[in-house]
Amino acid sequence: MKKKFPPIAEISLVVLALVVAGGVYLAAHLPKHVSLAPATTLIALAALGVAANLFLLSQIGGFDWSTFFLVAKWTLLAYGLIAGALEYIFVKDGTRGSLLTLMTITLVIFAINLPIHFGFSVARYSEKMS
Repeated sequence: MKKKFPPIAEISLVVLALVVAGGVYLAAHLPKHVSLAPATTLIALAALGVAANLFLLSQIGGFDWSTFFLVAKWTLLAYGLIAGALEYIFVKDGTRGSLLTLMTITLVIFAINLPIHFGFSVARYSEKMS
C-alpha cells in the first residue's frame, strides 16, 4: 500500500503560481510607479505556503531525507544561480528601494520553493519509502 503524504507538491505549485503572478505584475508596470500592495499580498501568501511546506515536511515519519537533500541541493544551486542573475539584472536596470526589496524576496521564495518541490517529488517515490 502506498504511503499517504501531505499536499506538499500541490502547495509548492500554488506558491510558484503566486510568485510568478506577483513577479509578472511588478515587471509589467516597470519602469513606471507601481502599487506594491497586490504583489506584497501574493508574495506574503507564497511565503506562508513555503513555511507550511517546511512544517509538513518535518512531520513526515520515515521520509527519505538523503534523496530529498541530494535533489534539493542541486536544484537550489541551479535556481539560486537563476535568481542571482535576475537580481543582477534588476540592480543593473536601476531598480531601487522597496520595489527591489520585494523583487528580491520574490526571487528568494522562488529559489527555495522549487528545491522543496523537486526534492519531495523525487524522495516520495524512493524505494526507501515503499
